[in-house]
Amino acid sequence: MTGGKTGASIAAFKLTSAKAEQQIKALAADTGNIKWSRHALERMIERGIEDIDVLRTLRQGMIAGGVESTADPGWKCKMVKRIHGSREVGVVTIIIKGTRLLIKTVEWEDVK
Repeated sequence: MTGGKTGASIAAFKLTSAKAEQQIKALAADTGNIKWSRHALERMIERGIEDIDVLRTLRQGMIAGGVESTADPGWKCKMVKRIHGSREVGVVTIIIKGTRLLIKTVEWEDVK
């Protein structure tokens, strides 16, 4: 190959929190776009967090912290929403190729 620079850097695409939140809310509108990890389901039972609370968090919550790229083509972030009066739930979510969501884990943001 001629004319190319060896070692030239390529700018990496970074998904912003605002765009990630927008994608999650749009994808979560259809539960067919959501895959639940076994770990998330076990933590939901252990912590008394209902699936409706997770769905509300995905559809109405906001991103806490940043957005990280994953080894596979995807983005990982945490959506949070206040539920049950004064408690906040956190849903660690992976956006897979912009077309599906994987719920990695579910947790209370306030440790009781």
